[in-house]
Amino acid sequence: MNKKLLALIFGAGLVLAACGGGDDNADKDTDTSTDSGTTTETTSVDAEKIVSAKCISCHGQNLEGQGNFPALNNVGSRLSQDEILNVIENGKGAMPPGIISGDDAQAVAEWLAAKK
Repeated sequence: MNKKLLALIFGAGLVLAACGGGDDNADKDTDTSTDSGTTTETTSVDAEKIVSAKCISCHGQNLEGQGNFPALNNVGSRLSQDEILNVIENGKGAMPPGIISGDDAQAVAEWLAAKK
């Protein structure tokens, strides 16, 4: 019984450590420019950097998939951008929900949808 509990705690810690972490603001470049007295702010998200930080630990260095985690290097041929976004936001199978959220999730879904 104690070994099973210890294994469960260790496994949960391993999954949480592998799938999370990092500074979400470090993935964004912000450009504030002035045009005719109007200030506009644009934010671009580096989806590839986010994927490298949050996905490769489970899906493989080249997104080729490993173990129970599917390949993402061709996920756009199987799922639409909206379906990919749904999996990112809500999780599926062994993937927990909310690893990536907001604009970051949208950018990653768009980037992965282009992987055919």
